[in-house]
Amino acid sequence: QVQLVESGGGLVQAGGSLRLSCQALGSIIRVNAMGWYRQAPGKQRELVASITSGGSTNYADSVKGRFTISRDNAKNTVYLQMNSLEPEDTAVYYCHGEVIHGAYYSSFSYWGQGTQVSVSS
Repeated sequence: QVQLVESGGGLVQAGGSLRLSCQALGSIIRVNAMGWYRQAPGKQRELVASITSGGSTNYADSVKGRFTISRDNAKNTVYLQMNSLEPEDTAVYYCHGEVIHGAYYSSFSYWGQGTQVSVSS
């Protein structure tokens, strides 16, 4: 059984910072791409940032220059450093990972439980 466990959400004032963490736990062979998505009330879930196992990154235009995604492959953990937060960043943030596990080295897609980020003006 594999699960993604998130931490680090909370309430912060505009201009502040938060750091999200997400660790993949279980009988894991390898974690390929990992990423962070967010979903605001009444809106669709959207990609915030992603990172490959080799460290290549991709960001939504709305967070470029403010957010940084990184990972620790030894810990199967991905991080999202969020600086200069804006009220528009308020959403539930979900971690996603492509996890290799099992006898046949199959790849499965997993989601974290979500963590609330609220930015006050």
